[in-house]
Amino acid sequence: MLAEAIDTTGENPRYIPGRALHPDLRATSDIEEAVAGADAVVMGVPSHGFRDTLRRLRPHVDERTPIVSLAKGLEASTRKRMTEVVADELPGRPVGVLTGPNLAKEILAGHAAAAVLAMAPADLRIAEKLQGVFCAGDFRVYTNTDVVGAEIAGATKNVIALAAGIADGLGAGDNTRAALITRGLAEVTRLGVALGGDLLTFAGLAGIGDLVATCVSSQSRNRHVGECLGRGQSVAEIVASMDQVAEGVKSAPVVASLARSQGVDMPITEAVRAVIEDGRPAAAAYRALLDRPPTSETRP
Repeated sequence: MLAEAIDTTGENPRYIPGRALHPDLRATSDIEEAVAGADAVVMGVPSHGFRDTLRRLRPHVDERTPIVSLAKGLEASTRKRMTEVVADELPGRPVGVLTGPNLAKEILAGHAAAAVLAMAPADLRIAEKLQGVFCAGDFRVYTNTDVVGAEIAGATKNVIALAAGIADGLGAGDNTRAALITRGLAEVTRLGVALGGDLLTFAGLAGIGDLVATCVSSQSRNRHVGECLGRGQSVAEIVASMDQVAEGVKSAPVVASLARSQGVDMPITEAVRAVIEDGRPAAAAYRALLDRPPTSETRP
């Protein structure tokens, strides 16, 4: 069992082999043991398993215990953000999201990194207490009261990273990557603001910060999947070869559907959705984006 291996070796041999974890960290596969009596619960669970995990831990969590999501995705069946899922399953608890450009291997290596903890204005005092818990060494945590913006930024940037990876797989250069990141940010921001997010959030760590890291890093799973798609592999082949989740694969159809429901134009997202969901060749989707009629950069 992975939990037993973590406790025995002091590292995660499956996902981050060779990297020592904090000596005080303890792992368990018993959900009651993990959360009972906890001062806060941090949910590092992919979006597709988020609700089920909440239901399993619900009997063991105090009604005042804050719940913090690390997931960067949307629930496929409902298009809900993870804090909305928490509100469904554990109503009344303070809830927030910790997000930003946080590649795990770099953090474990001790490199400086920063994140955003977003909680509602009414829970700001709790956020400030948790901020002190999450800050450690060169890992800095900022607070934000824009939960909607922070979550939408985290969920949608994975889709743009798939597009950046596709361009890389097709042999495009740095100019293309920069254009995709910039136009991708415009899409992400349009959707986030339409849903009630704050424009400034998308200019911060949860927005452009996370987007850049995910689109350019060789450690990014979503960029890796996109690159494989650009080289002609199928989604099924790529997913079968990975032991970790690339949230963008599941998020692309959901984000595209959400954008259509809000009347928000997201051409890059729609192109990625067509590759993931319809099996459209990556090269054809890429060409279609370049063949779109030119428009104003600043008008919605």
